[in-house]
Amino acid sequence: MTGDDVTLRDARVGNDVVDVLIRAGKIVTVGSVNESANTEIQLDGRALLPGLWDNHVHMTQWSLHSRRPSTFHARSAREAADTIAAALAASPVLPPARDGRPMPFVGTGFRDGLWPDAPSIELLDEAGGGVPIVVVSADLHSVWLNTAASERFGITTDATGLLREEPAFAIEQRVNDLPESVLDDWVAEAGRAAARRGVVGIVDLEIAWNADPWLRRLRGGFDTQRVEFGVYPHDLERAVTAGLRTGAALHELLTVGPLKIMTDGSLGTRTAYCFDEYPGMEGQPGSRGLLAIPPHELRALLQRGRRNGFDAAVHAIGDHANTHALDAFEELGIPGRIEHAQLLTRTDVDRLGALGVVASVQPEHALDDRDITDHHWQGRTDRAFLLQSILDAGGTLAMGSDAPVAPLDPWVTIAAAVTRTKDGLAPWHPEEAIDLDSAIRASVRTTIEPGQPADLVAIDADVTSADAATLRAMPVALTMLAGRVTHSAL
Repeated sequence: MTGDDVTLRDARVGNDVVDVLIRAGKIVTVGSVNESANTEIQLDGRALLPGLWDNHVHMTQWSLHSRRPSTFHARSAREAADTIAAALAASPVLPPARDGRPMPFVGTGFRDGLWPDAPSIELLDEAGGGVPIVVVSADLHSVWLNTAASERFGITTDATGLLREEPAFAIEQRVNDLPESVLDDWVAEAGRAAARRGVVGIVDLEIAWNADPWLRRLRGGFDTQRVEFGVYPHDLERAVTAGLRTGAALHELLTVGPLKIMTDGSLGTRTAYCFDEYPGMEGQPGSRGLLAIPPHELRALLQRGRRNGFDAAVHAIGDHANTHALDAFEELGIPGRIEHAQLLTRTDVDRLGALGVVASVQPEHALDDRDITDHHWQGRTDRAFLLQSILDAGGTLAMGSDAPVAPLDPWVTIAAAVTRTKDGLAPWHPEEAIDLDSAIRASVRTTIEPGQPADLVAIDADVTSADAATLRAMPVALTMLAGRVTHSAL
């Protein structure tokens, strides 16, 4: 799948303007190239960087995201319901689900953490006029249903119409169950869009069995990114029986990724597992969040995965969940990643570095959730969404988006990490901003050196002097995957 011999002329690599010769998908020469190649591309001094990775994506849900109305900016349950009603009135008919029945009308992005009114079945019933409606929260950890949707799925909710965590994930899987041909086309389109932003690789952590869908997509022509896919505990035995293990290549562009384990919920849904209670929930069940997997089960899962060749990616958002995760890594003496690591004790920041556990973080979440964080983690925000502190402690960052929670756009991610601001607001905890070089290192997997894969991106602005807005909208001139052009604006 590699391209022809290619010479990139007059590329700026660091402070030098050089030629880059690519052969059989790998970089051969960085310097002066006198020999001709089948293809020559003039970069005219544009900065050339290693291709960018998004280390945490839900690719199916991201491909659906732009086709669903968003309630992200709604300031109340009433406003969110009105948004859905307007979208339903204007919406084209979606393809039927694979069971042949009409697909429920699905919205995205609600954030009820600061709403003055509560979600209710009644509000969505008014919006739907008898049409089944499902609205997925911005953090993916809860869903809001109306009566018709509850009946469609044969479930019972309370008066809010809300389901959280595992019951919510089950509904999300059902509303995402479109015909394969439709989803594959939409995923391919999302891949092309990502290539336009310089993305050469993704880690897909969709809560599903991911091996067969990705093999089908790649054999059907998907060719814009390298893909690592996660395996969840309920599919671990199936994966082991199929001979899968972390790092195994199933295709030139497809690799088995980690065992993904979810230990707690999310901040927006108030299910992230914390040492302290959430404001307004004192004394109630779940007032400190939800511990989905207790410590002894987590250790057993990590051991089982390790025995069968799987590295671990442990979802932990609240500080208590992160402590449990690091306790398990330390006790077992195994490497791995913590996904999100949004709230940490200072002791655990130091342990991340000492244990060599990678912090897989999503910097844009800090900016989207700054008000929610200030309220629900009041008095603890100096320990939330840490970046520089992790680096100072010798830790390693791997950055991503958690798309569709944030856009699958590494420049948005990098801008959030470097500037800690957007929309003209004052930077939020600017002491945790990291420098540009650190942000790029946390977003790439290769270097521009002989022998490295020719996964490359050329940009059309001076990244070293870019402000927040320029970084977010960074114009990408060229993206290459194994020496093959996947995007060009030259």
